[in-house]
Amino acid sequence: MIPKPHSGDIAEFYQKYIDLVPQTNDLLDELYQQHLDTVDLVTSLDDETLQFAYAPGKWTIQDILMHLMDCERIFCFRALAIARNDQTPLPGFDENSYAKNTNANSRRILDIVREFSVLRSSTIELFRSLDAAQLARIGNANGKPVKASALAWVICGHEIHHRNIIEEKYIGK
Repeated sequence: MIPKPHSGDIAEFYQKYIDLVPQTNDLLDELYQQHLDTVDLVTSLDDETLQFAYAPGKWTIQDILMHLMDCERIFCFRALAIARNDQTPLPGFDENSYAKNTNANSRRILDIVREFSVLRSSTIELFRSLDAAQLARIGNANGKPVKASALAWVICGHEIHHRNIIEEKYIGK
């Protein structure tokens, strides 16, 4: 079981993502289900919708999917480093720079979804492999304290946040 983060377990900025995660006794199952929901949503859309940006400077849905993967990889690295008791301060990252350099819109959605699925499986296995002591370790990321377990909640809530944006701004659900 991966306990829900408390105040001080992660930078306050991430609380908005954690708050989106439904109450659950099995976060790993929730991560799996959230992934299936996102895959179902994006594979139901045509290429025009997937490559549409609702305003100048906004990302396309394919850009959002790549952003989710980039962030998940970074959050997993942070969780791994902290769980292994590496006390090296971990840097922040520029999500917009990453997004500009993914070539998301030149890729087929099924290739992106396959990569996302492999990544999510790896994420689940990483967190499954960590024991309570490793999950409870606190490190420093982007100048803020962060507990390894909190990063799993952020990954889940971050995906929900962006899926909500896709539904509201891109497809009008």
